[in-house]
Amino acid sequence: MNSLSETDATKLDMEMFTRVGVNEQRSEKLMRPSISYWQDAVRRLKKNKVAMASLFLLIFIILMCIFAPYIYPHPYNEQNIESTNQGPTWDHIFGLDNLGRDIFARIWVGGRVSLAIGVVGALVSLVVGVLYGGISAYFGGLVDDIMMRIVEILVGIPYMVVVIIVSVFLGKGMSSLLIALCLTSWTGLARLVRGQILELKESEYVMAANVLGTPTFKIITRHLIPNTLSIIIINTTFSIPGFIFSEAFLSFLGMGIQPPLTSWGAMASLGQQQMAYYPHELIFPALAISVTMLAFNLLGDGLRDAFDPKLRQ
Repeated sequence: MNSLSETDATKLDMEMFTRVGVNEQRSEKLMRPSISYWQDAVRRLKKNKVAMASLFLLIFIILMCIFAPYIYPHPYNEQNIESTNQGPTWDHIFGLDNLGRDIFARIWVGGRVSLAIGVVGALVSLVVGVLYGGISAYFGGLVDDIMMRIVEILVGIPYMVVVIIVSVFLGKGMSSLLIALCLTSWTGLARLVRGQILELKESEYVMAANVLGTPTFKIITRHLIPNTLSIIIINTTFSIPGFIFSEAFLSFLGMGIQPPLTSWGAMASLGQQQMAYYPHELIFPALAISVTMLAFNLLGDGLRDAFDPKLRQ
């Protein structure tokens, strides 16, 4: 009986099932090509339409700041006393200010100053903050305690006080404004980098580099800092509009850019005095500040989502 049952079962199996076989070419074919972390981040950034639109808008603004003053027929410092406070026309797209100067030309010249302060300030904060936070976290112990106490003291000083002190000694202008803004702006990034490196320095590849006798500076710059690049890039992107707004605010108060130079904040300060009767003199500089800051913030949001490893597919 047992042998008969086994024979029937074997016969049943052969009748009900057929062997399909294996296609070796299809089994070895990759369903999706392997891509690196950075390639995946760029791919996700390209899919974010809002972030890409913000990026193209920023590129347009930068190109206009570079080339528009050379293409536009009216110089930014040319005064037309007979047509002061004139509204927008075909000849003067954004109108004229209280001294008869073309606002459209001055917007792009002022944009050079505002964007330069934003980008240079962000780069200085990037270099100082990354190196300071990286060294503090890597050495730890007493060195970390002393360096972090210095950061806490700097954080407690209002930047307005720093601007006033620097202006007293160096005078008002672009260089003194940059120095004042950069003195304390790097502290936030330094704290952020320190927290990341404290976590990374216990990893195996850092321990292996220490055992092999790799110099400390090379470990920080080649192993630790590159693994925090995503956070650094995002923080830097968000810090640029912060510098632009700080410059605009200080120039609005008369503590920033001084004539004959101009900036969006300085133009808004002059436009505010004429706002009741000639609102176009305030609207266009304020619009330039708002659009640029919004574009940087939206791009920063897109970069944050693109570099988030939890969203990687």
